[in-house]
Amino acid sequence: MYNEEASAEKCVTAVYQTLETLPYRTVLIVVNDGSTDATGDILRLLAPEYEKLNVLTHEKNAGYGSALRTGTKRAADDGSYYVLFMDSGLTNDPKDIPKFAAKMLEGHDMIKASRYVKGSRVQEVPAHRVVISTLGNRIARFLFGLPIRDGTNGFRAVKLEFLSKMTLTEPGFAVLMEELYYAKFLARSFCEIPYTLTNRSNEHRASNFSFGPQVFYRYLKYALKSFFRLTPKSLQTVDALLEK
Repeated sequence: MYNEEASAEKCVTAVYQTLETLPYRTVLIVVNDGSTDATGDILRLLAPEYEKLNVLTHEKNAGYGSALRTGTKRAADDGSYYVLFMDSGLTNDPKDIPKFAAKMLEGHDMIKASRYVKGSRVQEVPAHRVVISTLGNRIARFLFGLPIRDGTNGFRAVKLEFLSKMTLTEPGFAVLMEELYYAKFLARSFCEIPYTLTNRSNEHRASNFSFGPQVFYRYLKYALKSFFRLTPKSLQTVDALLEK
């Protein structure tokens, strides 16, 4: 979460209520990524009410990728088997969490919510963003060579045994492409679930994601590395040690 005072309590409550319906051990980890509004205060007040809620705080805003790494480390320390990532503005519906749980039971290594499979919808999202996303994901699917239609979707679950082997460095949203790049060489099974993407409501902070040449480059470079099967350097080091 970053400056999510308008939706923080609603988001935590909705996700927590869904987790309570699942017959599995679950933990809700919220990373307050250096918010300058009342987000941190709201989370501190909520923590005593929810036993499963873990609130982690970055003193300064470190970016989406950094927040994911902080949350993933805590999940690993807690002995979790999967990590399910969600945005905090409720553009991802907590009611879809059981769909992920069902796929986890099937043992898939990476599970992605998808806007491009049967049963999916996109609501109130600007047309130009839909066009750019659709085109970008088609290019990415071709270059990555993975059975993933919606690679840029951050609503996903990944086995921790594979996440722990990924040396992710991207601070921003390009970490999604960096993660797929590693998954190309590590994961064995992929699947997608249909979901409905909604735009952030007017009461919430508008998305600050922008499309520009530098953004496209940061995304595309991982797809190209995957296409040419350039193994991540950290995995090359591991392979070399194993050979010895």
